[in-house]
Amino acid sequence: MIFGYSSFGSDGLTLARSFFDIMPERDVVSWNSMISSYLQHKDYEQAVYLFLQMGQLGTFPDRTTFAVLLKSCGALVDSSLGIQIHGLVVRTGFDYDVVTGSALVDMYAKCKNLRASHKVFREMPERNWVSWSSVIAGCVQNFRFVESLEFFKEMQREGIGVSQSAYASIFRSCASLCSLDLGSQLHGHALKNNFLSDVIVGTAILDMYAKCDSLRDARNFFELMPHHNLQSWNAIIVGCARSNQGCEALQLFRRMQRSGLGVDEITLSGVFSACAMVQGYLEGLQIHGLAIKSNFESNICVANALLDMYGKCGVIPEACKVFYAMDRRDAVTWNAIIAAYEQNGCQEETLFFFSWMLGSGLEPDEFTYGSILKACAGLRHLDYGLEVHDRVIKSGLGFDIFVGSALIDMYSKCGMMEEAKKLHDRVEKQTMVSWNAIISGFSLQKQSEEAQDFFCEMLDTGVKPDNFTYATILDTCANLATIGLGKQIHAQIIKQELQSDVYICSTLVDMYSKCGNMQDSRLMFEKMRERDFVSWNAMISGYSQHGLGMEALQIFSKMQSENINPNHATFVAVLRACGYMGLFEEGKCYFHSMLNDYGLQPQLEHYSCMVDIIGRSGQIDEALKLILEMPFEADAIVWRSLLSVCRINGDVEVAELAASSILQLDPQDSAAYVLLSNVYAEAGMWGQVSKMRQMMRQNGLKKEPGCSWIEVKSEVNTFLVGDKVHSKSEAIYEMLEGLIGEMKWAGYVPDMDAVDILEEEEQQEMLEYISSQVRL
Repeated sequence: MIFGYSSFGSDGLTLARSFFDIMPERDVVSWNSMISSYLQHKDYEQAVYLFLQMGQLGTFPDRTTFAVLLKSCGALVDSSLGIQIHGLVVRTGFDYDVVTGSALVDMYAKCKNLRASHKVFREMPERNWVSWSSVIAGCVQNFRFVESLEFFKEMQREGIGVSQSAYASIFRSCASLCSLDLGSQLHGHALKNNFLSDVIVGTAILDMYAKCDSLRDARNFFELMPHHNLQSWNAIIVGCARSNQGCEALQLFRRMQRSGLGVDEITLSGVFSACAMVQGYLEGLQIHGLAIKSNFESNICVANALLDMYGKCGVIPEACKVFYAMDRRDAVTWNAIIAAYEQNGCQEETLFFFSWMLGSGLEPDEFTYGSILKACAGLRHLDYGLEVHDRVIKSGLGFDIFVGSALIDMYSKCGMMEEAKKLHDRVEKQTMVSWNAIISGFSLQKQSEEAQDFFCEMLDTGVKPDNFTYATILDTCANLATIGLGKQIHAQIIKQELQSDVYICSTLVDMYSKCGNMQDSRLMFEKMRERDFVSWNAMISGYSQHGLGMEALQIFSKMQSENINPNHATFVAVLRACGYMGLFEEGKCYFHSMLNDYGLQPQLEHYSCMVDIIGRSGQIDEALKLILEMPFEADAIVWRSLLSVCRINGDVEVAELAASSILQLDPQDSAAYVLLSNVYAEAGMWGQVSKMRQMMRQNGLKKEPGCSWIEVKSEVNTFLVGDKVHSKSEAIYEMLEGLIGEMKWAGYVPDMDAVDILEEEEQQEMLEYISSQVRL
């Protein structure tokens, strides 16, 4: 009666206790039934309290009493209470009983005292399959997976046979060790012993294959299982989600729903992870509704997975609703909301939630620091990054590989390359992430040669570059126009069969175009199996930068015909092409098409291009009007575009206005003085030219010297205006004089009126420019 009542939930337990209390006589079986009922309902403290009452009332426990009581101690992880009960077991002579001994082995293991568990096991005079299963499970629970396998082998040598529990434990060990070969052998062992029809053993095998990254085997085994329970469905769904097969996980979840099994917190957590992976917001929304309907929304694991899903789907308001509705928040919760803001580019909010987390008394872990350091890197917030680094050191995570890589990335993006390199050298195991962070950092700081040197150092250590490494190095080749290295990298990409990567191919298109090889750039573009807007932009921009405006517009037209939506960068390249070709009407059409056809609001760069297009058509006043009517303040680049076209059209008045506006924004802008001086020179206003030179001297300004370089036999040779320290400067100047002589003999007459306005070193620059043109 007691057992029957207790099986009807909490109300049934109350009825069972009432019935127990009115019993005129109670024997050990009655007490055991009531204690077991409390254990079944996870009311472990009440089970222990009832045992104490039992002793006070003079009823002696038996092997069942001790077994149930020791299970309660294990569930409470109360080692001291377990030791006291162990003493009572010895005193009453039950330490020789196999059932009680097995319960002691299990209790000590669950209380994290594996040494005591093994000692009890070894001292047992008799051991059955329950004892062996308990000691094997204890090893697994305490992450001693190799020991669990050794006990299983010993169990087989002693001829004990196997059990459902033992198989479940050893397959879990194989999963944790990612030992697919051993797991497959044990799968054969289970098959031989006719355990594959057991749904618990089958689920353990399925989970093992999934966690050993053998999802195909897991899926095949799942389909062959005669019966599926909730745990087997959970194992395959979570396995798919972990293997980045979100769509597959969602399909399996739909099948599971049709089977009518229902869901639990593991199912919902796994399927929310799948939605996050495929950014399936609508699917996630529907499953959120199911979680509410199933009363799992308040479960912290489900809520954390839901929060993570909304964050990865970019729906921050929904993520916040989940976060604020949570009664209890753990470290995973805080990590999820912090990561959600960081991944969606809300770095300031990321730092706010981090401060809030610290205020709540929770300590950050490596995942928290990873997100926060990314936010600091995104904001270029070095001071905050230094504070976080200090906290990382104090927390003992300074040598963590993940945190170390995030710190290197933060310092690199903040321009602290020396600090980044020191950290990189200190990290015990240098990961691909840290190498990429340094190389990318040098590239971002326009230190392309250093990036290439570091790349060579990486290769010398035997580290194999990945897609990101190759793309970054190709970008540095484009910046330095080192086509030789670029071709070598291209060869490596082909060798490693990475040419199907859209990102790498787009970078190759860009690299070849910036190195002046439009033929190979176009060939690379045409060979691409798949193109995104970055690929199209690279091709259009390449033609535009080489003054091939017609080809650029043709590529843009082809892009439109293939229904690839352009972005802001696309229109910058298109408008520049129109500027080079003097296509005033076409430029206007493209400019208005941005907003009207694609919903793209023109930015400063687009207005700068339009000023250039209008100015080149001779409509300086219209160009000025466009600047004044812009929806935002013009920057120095826009005014500089106007100043440049003023020189072409000889408009001194507007040129003075443009130069004045530039100098108000940046008084140290030497280019404004030089450009205005050139406008005066074109107009024959030599007094104003002299005045400009004087003002530059007074303000300590000097025109930035021109620089050019050329790659010969894999060596980059740099030429700087007025450079006398070059190792071959005498030979260079001798060659320069010879070239100038040949040019004069050929009839070339330089415009000396323009040269007369330049300083002596600027005359040298003009000569260097002439020679560079001949060299090219």
